[in-house]
Amino acid sequence: MEGQAKKYDLVILGASGFTGKYVIREALKFLNVPSSPLTYIALAGRNPSKIAQSLHWASPTTPSESIPIIESDVKDPSSLLSLCNQAKVVLNCVGPFRLYGEPVVKACVESGADYLDICGEPEFMERVEVAYHDRAAERGSLVISACGFDSVPAELGFMFNTRQWESPAAPNWVEAYVRLESEGRLVGNVGTYESAVLGVANVEELVKLRRSRPRRARPSIPGPPPPKGPMVEKQKSIGLWAIKLPSADATVVRRTLATLTENPNGLPGINENEEVIEQRRNFWSSVKPAHFGVKIGSKSLLGIARVIMTGIFIGLFGKFAFGRSLLLKFPEIFSLGWFRKTGPTEEEVRSASFKMWFVGFGFSDVSVASQGNKKHDMEIITRVSGPEIGYVTTPIILVQCALILLNQRNNLPKGGVFTPGIVFGPTDLQKRLQENGISFEVVEVSTSKTGKHGHAKCHFVGIDIFNGKKLEDIVPSSHNCDVPHVNRTDYQLIDISEDGFVSLLTENGNTKDDLRLPTDESLLTQIKDGFGEGKDLVVTVMSAMGEEQICALKDIGPK
Repeated sequence: MEGQAKKYDLVILGASGFTGKYVIREALKFLNVPSSPLTYIALAGRNPSKIAQSLHWASPTTPSESIPIIESDVKDPSSLLSLCNQAKVVLNCVGPFRLYGEPVVKACVESGADYLDICGEPEFMERVEVAYHDRAAERGSLVISACGFDSVPAELGFMFNTRQWESPAAPNWVEAYVRLESEGRLVGNVGTYESAVLGVANVEELVKLRRSRPRRARPSIPGPPPPKGPMVEKQKSIGLWAIKLPSADATVVRRTLATLTENPNGLPGINENEEVIEQRRNFWSSVKPAHFGVKIGSKSLLGIARVIMTGIFIGLFGKFAFGRSLLLKFPEIFSLGWFRKTGPTEEEVRSASFKMWFVGFGFSDVSVASQGNKKHDMEIITRVSGPEIGYVTTPIILVQCALILLNQRNNLPKGGVFTPGIVFGPTDLQKRLQENGISFEVVEVSTSKTGKHGHAKCHFVGIDIFNGKKLEDIVPSSHNCDVPHVNRTDYQLIDISEDGFVSLLTENGNTKDDLRLPTDESLLTQIKDGFGEGKDLVVTVMSAMGEEQICALKDIGPK
């Protein structure tokens, strides 16, 4: 923030990597388009020719000379400082971050640039907080890690769930269940695998770091701590087998709750107006503290067995150098095919998706929580879902976080090292993600006292995905209930008629002409403006229970 004027709104560092090229593609959708603050971007890395190839892959119609490519190496501090001096925001895609991340953070802090990354490594994030928070606050540099699938869906999903508990109700414990899905073969981001391997090697360093730090404030959570439970759980509410996932998500959420406990109204912005201040305070007053954990889920025990075997391999071999070299050299073998060095194919990326359920347990009246071993009498289930996690969801989240930094900087803290939740929670990040294919859904289930006919009653509350209306029903807990099935399909936009209907191109080459333009003003304006400018647009159509509606828009370049 401080010092000389910045030449570039955004610099993508590590642009030639697996994830980097997808981040390029996502960022270019918002370059020089109406209502976007993104005007000048640059790509950076140690191999300009490979970056040029990534740019061509991401956007074949974009002339390579129109996007500056800067040679910069994480092992060359002067090149990093020169790079960061030219950038308002740096998106760091160079991992593993415990090996290559700190020099980039240091350069951003010294130059006053804002820093975002897609790190899922707790030891790196907490080490950076210790080393650079005070200096970043002084220099006006916001340093925010975990701005990808790790850990924004967990952070926003947790807040989304706890905000559904209206007083006097209160949550005690929220458990997240992640299920990765694919119509074909499921292949993960090899960087995630490498981070897990190195995380095992550095676990003692993380323990030492935490012991050396002053104990942070802990939120006041009603009721007893959650039970440990079995190693493998059958979660009947969502129909999954599950096992604890040693991810960064729970750590990041706890850090956000600690910061919120120390700052009950959230973090003040540089130059907020009264409306933004009130909005921030109202948002944080609606977020309830709760214990939080993350598990990975599968419909079958075989899928859980695969997770366990991969974890055993990493846990055993990751503790010594030769074992780590084997794990890193042969990821496909030791992950039982989940990760490979070449990464997934385009088809494998397109066919993959995720669902993340948040099952909240708590009390319909918080006053009963103090009555000894009082059992939970209320449960709320919410869900976050979206496309493939490493190469589609992560770039979407990272770029939207960057756009908020560029567009709403005065509403955000001057500087410091923070989690994404505490910075972006009160902003419109959730709305932006929903507009770009990541959905947040609510189903409230509260079990009341036994009715006069002997049945416990369940109170269901849902949000109509087409008009936003709140719908409620109360049924006996022993009865079956129908659950709507929601589909999302992408179509290329061909034409817009004068009476507000759109003409869409289907996969088989036919046209679909029975849909009207959306009623959401922001989305409607984006579609009309983009079509009027001759851009090649793809719309996402959401369908359920015989209804259809355009819910999102993607710009895939000029016609």
